[in-house]
Amino acid sequence: MIKPATYGVDDLIDFATRALGSVGVPAPDAEVTSLCLVGADQQGTASHGLLRLPLYVSAIESGGINRLPNMQWITDTDSSALLDADGALGQVAMARAVDYAMTHTAAGGVSAVAVQNSSHYGTGAFWVDQLSAAGFIAFLTSTTGPAVAPFGADGKMLGTNPLTIGAPSSGGHSLTADMATSTGAYGKVIAAKNEGTPLPEGWAMDASGRPTTDPQAAMAGALIPFGGHKGSAVSALLEAIAASLGTASFAHETEDIWNNPGSRMNTGHLLITIDSNAFTGRAHTEARVETLQERIRASNRAGGEVFAPGDPEHVRADANRQTMTLSTSTGQLLDQLAQRLGVSPAQRR
Repeated sequence: MIKPATYGVDDLIDFATRALGSVGVPAPDAEVTSLCLVGADQQGTASHGLLRLPLYVSAIESGGINRLPNMQWITDTDSSALLDADGALGQVAMARAVDYAMTHTAAGGVSAVAVQNSSHYGTGAFWVDQLSAAGFIAFLTSTTGPAVAPFGADGKMLGTNPLTIGAPSSGGHSLTADMATSTGAYGKVIAAKNEGTPLPEGWAMDASGRPTTDPQAAMAGALIPFGGHKGSAVSALLEAIAASLGTASFAHETEDIWNNPGSRMNTGHLLITIDSNAFTGRAHTEARVETLQERIRASNRAGGEVFAPGDPEHVRADANRQTMTLSTSTGQLLDQLAQRLGVSPAQRR
């Protein structure tokens, strides 16, 4: 049996950058995408990490993702804007949106950027944490492909419609929640299929609407929203606002690149950013957020460990700062990709 392998983080970033470059992605775009993917694996969010690199490459080769987008601002009021990403890698589109937020939020205290005609942007925390580090509070959401059954339904219609919220803290790292509105992220279903492991109970239904722990049956069926009717409502509202401020597609109008790499998914994103300095001041906000983080961590009177939102991911990222271990299936996917593209593979440690 092939065991999981350990890699240098810089080696993985270099490999992903070279792989994307080999299919015509410009170096700066390949690098930001690679940083996002590897960063997800460092935080333990493998569902959004290098598992997706072969998918991105296939989508670029098939035309589902545009390697040379001509992104344009459709509207711009200096505090709100709509970006047409021209089918770009979602990371490339989000880098442009975050740059806009960094530049414009401080001037008016708040900014909003909607994006249309994009694709998957990786982990929301990768983008929100950058804004939190600059003293901003940020809300980020996105449409996805169809994967989730609305509450009471027996088939997929909604997306996994992620929500990421981050607040700056003086305590070392931001208070960040980054989650799908399905009980489990779709990428975790793909990972379970690749690893040959079952899903947790309560995550999915098969094509007949019956509960299943088989990831292959879940892919043919649907995922379940978190929190029953409440999660279903949150998912629907996030999809509505992420799509309707521009011309992005709803999930039920979308063919996912997991099923057809040539599909232009026309994904929509929405980023809302608030300048903490515009109210009682950045130092005040960051100190108050740290107070809440510490109270959460100290809230178990029995002495057990309690994490504030974002803590587990930051702990894992710190542990994986120089090297990290990838699952056997992801390591094999990367080796196969390297062979197919004719690029040297990432070296195991």
